[in-house]
Amino acid sequence: MALLSGSAAVKSKLLPESPATFSEVRTTGGSGLRAAREGARLLLLAFVILLALDGLIFRLGPYKKILEPDSTTGEIELVLRRELEAQSQYGDNLVVTLGNSRMAYYARDAAKLEPQTGYYLRHAGLAGTDARSWYYMMRDLDPTASRYRAVVIAVNDYDDEDPFFSEASDLRVLHYAAVRLRLADIPELVPSFPEWSSRWEALRSLLLKGYTYQADIQGFLDHPAKRLEYVRRAKRDYPLWTWDFVEENRNLKGVDIDFSTFKITYPPNADQNQRFTVENFLGHPPVPQLGKSAAFRREWVGKILDRYRNSRTKVIFIRLPRGAIVRPDNLVKKLSSTVRDFAAARPNVLLANEHAFDSLERRELFKDGLHLNDDGIKLFTVMLSEETARLLGPPAPNWQSLPDHPHTR
Repeated sequence: MALLSGSAAVKSKLLPESPATFSEVRTTGGSGLRAAREGARLLLLAFVILLALDGLIFRLGPYKKILEPDSTTGEIELVLRRELEAQSQYGDNLVVTLGNSRMAYYARDAAKLEPQTGYYLRHAGLAGTDARSWYYMMRDLDPTASRYRAVVIAVNDYDDEDPFFSEASDLRVLHYAAVRLRLADIPELVPSFPEWSSRWEALRSLLLKGYTYQADIQGFLDHPAKRLEYVRRAKRDYPLWTWDFVEENRNLKGVDIDFSTFKITYPPNADQNQRFTVENFLGHPPVPQLGKSAAFRREWVGKILDRYRNSRTKVIFIRLPRGAIVRPDNLVKKLSSTVRDFAAARPNVLLANEHAFDSLERRELFKDGLHLNDDGIKLFTVMLSEETARLLGPPAPNWQSLPDHPHTR
């Protein structure tokens, strides 16, 4: 009996004394679970409210109209505004060009050539942009995929050569196309970045526009009156600023590259920008070829082509002048040519003569390792206009009567 009493005493310490105690335990556990659920609901509600406020201010609201004009986001909006206005001013034989800072020509000089070529060339690209940015830009610039006689896409090479940086990892599209990106783009854009950190950055930027605009908002709060005045002036004058722009006429005379050693010789007056661009664009050692550039082109250039698949609009690829000094072809073995594959598979895709601009590859026509100078741009403008007209043929007089013209929709 003593043993039993001891066992009972132990059990009495380990077990609740009554059914009521079990009820209290269950009640305590239930309260914790309810508190967790309530906390989760409050967090979800707070996030929904945050999304709604962000959308109200930055998606539907006025903030996108007062973006800093000199920012990447603000300037791309000025470009799109300018080109949307041009659509109503230049009639129907209008050609839009896409490219980064290397695609440089004078639209004012191209317009003077319209009586001979039959076409107006207008540039919708911007320094630092790539095919991923162009895709989202063109979606809003030409929503019916029918406004232009042709879309000209500038590339450095018809062959696919991986550069020293990863195009797919470039997050600048989140800023260039910030206004144009939608929540519906999340499944398409976020997985296109190879790194998980970049995917998280993209997801955060697409969900919350205010996150992308942080620096812009701070700048506005520092000087709101100054910003508003500059925005007003930029919207009024940006078309004139770009129309009248004249490039400088520095050149690369005296620069030389020994591609056996990658030793670069500069003249005494070479500036920092010339040295940087020559070293990183022309004089760099070859990088491993892994097919990354080809994959990026197939995905993002392919999306642009898909938009125009059933359109009368032609898509033209041009190979830009390669530089003041041309890198030898045997430095790397290029594994593919996505651009040529596109032209072979799609009837509305045209390739400009690959060597159409070889005559511009001279030191006196480049201001640095990447960009033509004023003399080079003047020559390129004429050659680009003529090559585009050659590929398109005579302008169609019955364009307005065609069923895919936006005026007849």
